[in-house]
Amino acid sequence: MRPEPHWPASLALVACLALYLALPARLVVGPRWLPPVLIALPLIPLSARRHRRPDEAPWVRATAIALLGLVTVANVATVVLLVQRLLDRAVSQGRALIYSAVAIWLTNVIVYGLWFWEVDRGGPGRRAGGGRPYPDIQFPQMENPDLAPPGWRPRFVDYLYTSFANGTSFAPADAMPLTPVAKLLFLGESLVSLTTIAVVAARAVNILR
Repeated sequence: MRPEPHWPASLALVACLALYLALPARLVVGPRWLPPVLIALPLIPLSARRHRRPDEAPWVRATAIALLGLVTVANVATVVLLVQRLLDRAVSQGRALIYSAVAIWLTNVIVYGLWFWEVDRGGPGRRAGGGRPYPDIQFPQMENPDLAPPGWRPRFVDYLYTSFANGTSFAPADAMPLTPVAKLLFLGESLVSLTTIAVVAARAVNILR
């Protein structure tokens, strides 16, 4: 199998950084520059590697998972701060809070798309080598091989779409989680999306009235 390109995941992390930097200061935990620096420093050597290969060093995947964990924690903390802000009766900047809720939701979709991409079958490196035959996420092309070219395997865009569908409907769409780890990831994304859309956005709309 051909090695999987790394640049889509790198661009997705850069998009997360841009969305984080666009948030108001009151929704940022600690110094605003700290999370971007912690993410950008290891992202530079990761981006220098054009592909994820079966023979990649263990530190590559460990670093990628650490980056995802850092972005996930920062985004969840931002959701908590946003909810606390909206529970304040004196809050009046509803429009800014709606923009913040959209940025948080988009970050959530991107981050969990990266999680799905990094977790399924041991990550892109192992998928490229044909390791771990049992998938964590089942796509329609796996159940119906006639729907895809021979040798098809999911790419980053497939995982990103799966994350978007799950974050919008709070439930799997065409791709189904099979393992406990995948199910917990789907659950975590749905929980953050539900909080952002049903609670944060609804409250912000009421403030605008």
